[in-house]
Amino acid sequence: MPEAISNTSPLLYLYRINAIDWLPELFNEIWTPNAVVLELREGQQRGYDVPVPSAYAWLQIVEPQSIPPELKTLDLGMGEVAALALALETPHRIVLLDDGLARRTAQTSGLTVWGTLRVLLEAKSQGLTESITPLVDRLRDSGMWISEDIRNRILNLAGE
Repeated sequence: MPEAISNTSPLLYLYRINAIDWLPELFNEIWTPNAVVLELREGQQRGYDVPVPSAYAWLQIVEPQSIPPELKTLDLGMGEVAALALALETPHRIVLLDDGLARRTAQTSGLTVWGTLRVLLEAKSQGLTESITPLVDRLRDSGMWISEDIRNRILNLAGE
């Protein structure tokens, strides 16, 4: 099984649709930087329903050795910057990102990128769920922006 690094949004959205526990089924090891923990804690302090990283024994908090200066100039959150920096240091890992700029930056750097929707596709292909249609709709209902075109393409890929 592959290893992964997760930014905030995949953890948040998978948690909101009760699918966060699929991550250790899909990956041998999942890292997230402390900046993601801080972003989630801030959300919790503001009253949002967010996952608490310490509740997941399979989620390891790992810090990048350094943040490349070029990442600091991008219009990205601290969690995305730290996740990207960690992924650049361990390029064999899949990096879980949903933000468009973060995804393009990772792909330009030669990293393998999965978003939350790819996690759902993989979960279905590995038999963790029979259908992702209700999950994609719940993602939309929980605040994830998914265009109708992307929704249709994902469901087509899933054979639904």
